[in-house]
Amino acid sequence: MKLTNFTTVMMIAFFALHSSLFVDEAKAQDIWLDINGVRDLTADSIDIANQARPVPGSSRKGNNPVLFLVGNSTMRTGTRGNGDNGQWGWGYYAHEYFDENKITVENHALGGTSPRTFYKDLWAPVLAAVKKGDYVFLELGHNDNGPIDSIRARSSYRPDGKLSLSDDSVSIYNKVKKQQETVYTFGGYTRRFINEVRAKGATPILFTLTPRNAYEEDGKTIQRKLSDFTPAIFAIGKEMNVPVIDLNDISAKKLEAYGPWKTDYHFYLDKIHSSAFGAMMNAASAAEGIALSPDARLLQLKYFLNDKVIPKRCDQNRKPGLPMVFLCGDSTGKNEDKNPDGMWGWGSQGYTVFDSTKCVFQNQAKAGRSTRTYLDEGRWDEVYNSLQPGDYVLIQFGHNDIGGIDKDKERGVIACAQDTSHVYHLKSNGKNKVIYSFGWYIKKMIVDAKEKGAHPIVLSFTPRNEWHEGKGEVKGQFYPVEEKKGHFYIERRNDGYIPQWDKQIAEEMGVEFVDVHNISADFLDKKFSKKGKEAASVYFNHDHTHTSLLGAQNNAASVAKGLRAIGSEAAKLLKNDEKKK
Repeated sequence: MKLTNFTTVMMIAFFALHSSLFVDEAKAQDIWLDINGVRDLTADSIDIANQARPVPGSSRKGNNPVLFLVGNSTMRTGTRGNGDNGQWGWGYYAHEYFDENKITVENHALGGTSPRTFYKDLWAPVLAAVKKGDYVFLELGHNDNGPIDSIRARSSYRPDGKLSLSDDSVSIYNKVKKQQETVYTFGGYTRRFINEVRAKGATPILFTLTPRNAYEEDGKTIQRKLSDFTPAIFAIGKEMNVPVIDLNDISAKKLEAYGPWKTDYHFYLDKIHSSAFGAMMNAASAAEGIALSPDARLLQLKYFLNDKVIPKRCDQNRKPGLPMVFLCGDSTGKNEDKNPDGMWGWGSQGYTVFDSTKCVFQNQAKAGRSTRTYLDEGRWDEVYNSLQPGDYVLIQFGHNDIGGIDKDKERGVIACAQDTSHVYHLKSNGKNKVIYSFGWYIKKMIVDAKEKGAHPIVLSFTPRNEWHEGKGEVKGQFYPVEEKKGHFYIERRNDGYIPQWDKQIAEEMGVEFVDVHNISADFLDKKFSKKGKEAASVYFNHDHTHTSLLGAQNNAASVAKGLRAIGSEAAKLLKNDEKKK
């Protein structure tokens, strides 16, 4: 039996664990399914997994070393490990932190495995590919629980009922494999991994387990109580003279700085398995742990790390004692910005309104970006890594957010202000990806900025050069003004669209909102009410969206006017002689 509906799978799994309905464990094993509807760690599950996992050693380039990853669903979620349920393991991103011209990374982890099941079912072919000079990361333990002879048959032997580092073992009848099996302790399996790796002339490295989304009673401290695994892993590392990277603590400290809402989206569907955000964070933590380790045995491995270990920044222009004002947006903020008759973004004109003796204005907008692609390309991370207390972040998106999500340019987001998400299968690369709503992406930037002690300010997007001639009709959604015959009115998008969402999100998050859309539209309405689109085109260039140099300067002035109107502290950074419209 194979199911694909995740809810059904979870319900069956729940009842298999907590109900007395299943009295025949031999039959119950057919009920226990992984997140892809495959029987966990049985023949069909492993067959499918081996189609997704690499052939051990296949990535090796010449005589270069290989880094083998051994772990469970926190390294590779589910049987397929393809993110079709929104979950990702950190092994998927680990290679991004290493120079693949020096070392290649192979993720051999499999969801649902424990030290016992990985060693018995998956380890032999991996070990066979290990050569002198290679490295093996070992992060196992999340599934080392439950009765030793349960329907999943994956727990290690615990002589006194507790996690054991002894060399004890016991022989049992494995109800899944239907054969006798010698089961070792957690310590026994870990020593076997270590000794067998060393026998091949390779270096084993132990990792503590990834943290869970669980706080202590204070609501601020991430629980470090992953049973006895952390002290056990350190104890084995000391005993066997093996380097230990405290992945649990490195990532937990990050989650504590993030706060509950941000921590939540680093997980997906449950409190253990990570989203792409969580997986990337754990991969970064693993690399950082290596880079910062004083252990001399990791010196060569440090040499294989690439520059990504050092977070990218964009505050090279920072001046001592002055706050920075970052603009994050699209082509209306940053365009060609060089030809006097070409297209300009208003960020290029930042210093026409901001005083360079009071602040440093940093234009980080990028043409063609939506909230989603700005984040996916790492552009937001550069701003986030640069933020310091007292800085300001102007967040202005919208022109590119409403469009194809899993088709066309694949930059669209879920069109609403609510905090929501969905897994989409992208046509461009055939991969699965969790896409969030416009509201979520804006909220993330706000939360991130606040986390760093900076001041986020939401700006509505700039108006387009679309006009309507009034003839006395009832005012419409895009032209919400009292119409007069012979007058032209610029298009407004105030009802149920992005400017309204911006305002709603800003109010919900308790941050400032500047309605650039309507401030600039008011100016254009007044100036061109007798002529409309053709006359207003002097403020635009190429099309109805992108602005000329004059239009860019106008939008910059609108930002300044809006900051003053709401009494923003950022208004103190404006030029004293900036003319009000």
